[in-house]
Formats: sequence, structure tokens, C-alpha cells
Amino acid sequence: MPISSISVILLLLLLFFFFYTSRQKSFLNYRKGTVADFDQMKELEIISYGQYQNLLEPDQFKILDSNLRNNLTLEKLLESSTPFVCEEYNKIVGMVFLVSHGNPTDIYDKDWCYIRMLAVHPEYSGKGIAKKLTLMSVDEAKAAGEKVIALHTSEFMDAARHIYESLGFTILKEIPPIFGKKYWIYIKNL
Repeated sequence: MPISSISVILLLLLLFFFFYTSRQKSFLNYRKGTVADFDQMKELEIISYGQYQNLLEPDQFKILDSNLRNNLTLEKLLESSTPFVCEEYNKIVGMVFLVSHGNPTDIYDKDWCYIRMLAVHPEYSGKGIAKKLTLMSVDEAKAAGEKVIALHTSEFMDAARHIYESLGFTILKEIPPIFGKKYWIYIKNL
């Protein structure tokens, strides 16, 4: 039975549709981060937080940008925390760090574990990456026997605040402004 030209065209259209849609799917992989991820984490940190440039005064953004480009903060986080990353085709597009209790700061109590530097590449916003990374941090904290998990976030991070509140984090208190913006400490009892 001969194949008609219409059948060939339909077959080609189906193959094109399959190829096109399979290329459009996002294949996100979540895992613990390692020191080997440093360069990609650094790049993501700069890109992710760089999106706030227009929301900060130029002098304040200059300070933030300088902090982001200094390797020391990221190096210390990698040494003292459990990092989690989200990657697509081996490119890191999201990250977060869970610092265990016993590492107090000016804003975090010694008995709390806390989340630091949740970052998602702006092109991947809205895909649930930040929520999944936060949940991974909460699950890790519970597994480690932590009692309270904390984080701090700002008035210009609306999407992040919405995620934290939807996961049961509540505002504990407002802290002194950072980069000229309001910030709050959020906590969740585990």
C-alpha cells in the first residue's frame, strides 16, 4: 500500500511536534551542592541578586554588588552549611544554603538553623525552584533534629516572602534596614 504525500506530511509534522516539545521541557535536577559548584554558584549569585539593581539606590546596589563579587561569603557558606542546588542540563539555576544551629550572627540565635542566599536565575522564576529548595532545607533541618529554622528577607522580595509564608514561616521581628530597605526575620518551628 503506497504512502500518500499527506501521510508523509502528517508524519513529518508529528515528528517535528515531538522534537520541538521535547526540547521545550525543563529537566530540573535537585541535589546537594559541592565545592566544585563554586564558579556556577558565584555566577548565579551575581545574576540573581543583580535583578534588584533598579529597586535599590545606586550607592546601595554598589555595596550589594561588591559583596556579591567578594568570594569570601560564598566560601564561608560552602564550608559551614549544606548547600542545595537546582540544575538544568548541568547548569546551576537555583541554590540555597542551610546553616546548622550553633552558628549565631547578629540576627540569628545560636539555637536556630537558618537559610541563606536563596537564589534563582531570573529566567527560571515561577517554576517552583525557590519553593522546592526551601522545602529541601526544611526537610534537611528536620532530619538533623533542628528545632527552629530562620531566614531573613526584604520588602522588595515579594515572591520569596509569599513562598516562605505559604510554607509556614512567620515574621518574628523587623531588623534594621539593609541596603536602605526593610528586612524581617522569619522563623518556623520544626
